[in-house]
Amino acid sequence: MASPTSRRQFFKNAAISTALASVPLAGFGEVYENAIDKTPKNSAPSDLKITDIKCGYIRNGHSLFVKIYTNQDIVGHGEGVDATPGTYHLVKMFAQRIKGKSPLNVHRLFEDIRRSGFFEGAQSGMYIAVLTAVETALWDLAGKALGLPVYQLLGGKFRDDIRVYMDTALYQNRLPKPEDFAAAAKEAVGMGFTAVKFDLDQANDPNKYDRYNWTASPAEVQRMYDQMAATRAAVGPKIDICADMHGRYDAPTGEKVAKVLEPLNLMWLEEPIPAENAEAYKRIADSTSTPICAGENHYLALGFRPLLELGAVDIIMPDLQKAGGLGEAQRIANLANLYYVPFAPHMVASYLGAMASTHVCVSVPNFMIMEWQIYFHKDPMFKEIVTFEGEMVTKGFIKVSEKPGIGVEINEEGMRKYATPGVPFFE
Repeated sequence: MASPTSRRQFFKNAAISTALASVPLAGFGEVYENAIDKTPKNSAPSDLKITDIKCGYIRNGHSLFVKIYTNQDIVGHGEGVDATPGTYHLVKMFAQRIKGKSPLNVHRLFEDIRRSGFFEGAQSGMYIAVLTAVETALWDLAGKALGLPVYQLLGGKFRDDIRVYMDTALYQNRLPKPEDFAAAAKEAVGMGFTAVKFDLDQANDPNKYDRYNWTASPAEVQRMYDQMAATRAAVGPKIDICADMHGRYDAPTGEKVAKVLEPLNLMWLEEPIPAENAEAYKRIADSTSTPICAGENHYLALGFRPLLELGAVDIIMPDLQKAGGLGEAQRIANLANLYYVPFAPHMVASYLGAMASTHVCVSVPNFMIMEWQIYFHKDPMFKEIVTFEGEMVTKGFIKVSEKPGIGVEINEEGMRKYATPGVPFFE
């Protein structure tokens, strides 16, 4: 535990360096002074240095967890998803680039890693997904070093908790029928959720022309409508429902499905086509009153600029575990806010990723809703791999943690039995 002397010396040095030594500490930096008092460390935050980054993978490498270690035994935790298989050595390369530096300079370290990778793929994909995990861990570390929750470091909060929708994961069923959609929606509403999401792309649909043809047959479109109509009938008009097509169709199909679903008053239709063509998204959005949502496979704020400038989508849904990190997520949300576009993050991570995302969601004005997964309630792994206090979710809302940092940590031993074979585990 830091002594009062070391704390006073830290603020004294800060005051001298800014010619403010005559200002009473009770007024200058009081919040941070009190926060540092409560935080275990071996020396002043200005002496904090990164010593190593270690990582572990689960879900066949599609979930990356990192720990950033320091000379003061404060450890930061972060997570990346999807674009992470085979990235162990990328994590280690990033570690070499920031070892010996202060983790409190989060934006600077983000830029150090990003700019050093201009010719290594630092525009999107695996590079940015891994950088996301590292950047998130830096925020966690900074919060712990200063005794503050991450949202406070991001500028404070607009709300205390965030609304989440339930992704029912009904895609795990083989050819679910409309009545399966209705039952899953009722289950989610019975758990307290006021919004649900279903997937409409079904690779096993016998009415598909073939697996490579992106045009949905009339029978497929009818199947999609019947499934969502059953959902609406089951939950009534006051529950939000949304549908995901996972970017697996062409623009004419996107237009057709969006038009067919208009009477059902969806919260949104998600990614009817792949991510790359903003002009095609605009064509669909302009053709329908069904809100169009996209962004799960876009990276960095630069990736969202065309969507927003063209008015190609009604709602953006960056994945905060692969789009660039928490600071970049706030930049994306603020950019969208200039166009009056709601911010509704995609979220398929663990509760570490969910809470990290929550810190961003409370810190921006245009937050709408965030994704939540049924597997948090049905797969024990998701409670074993992290440590946290309280309930994960209450009646469809997540309360932001007030603990220093993110407020959720990796449970390395709990994760070990789920580790991806053949990949070093926190080594």
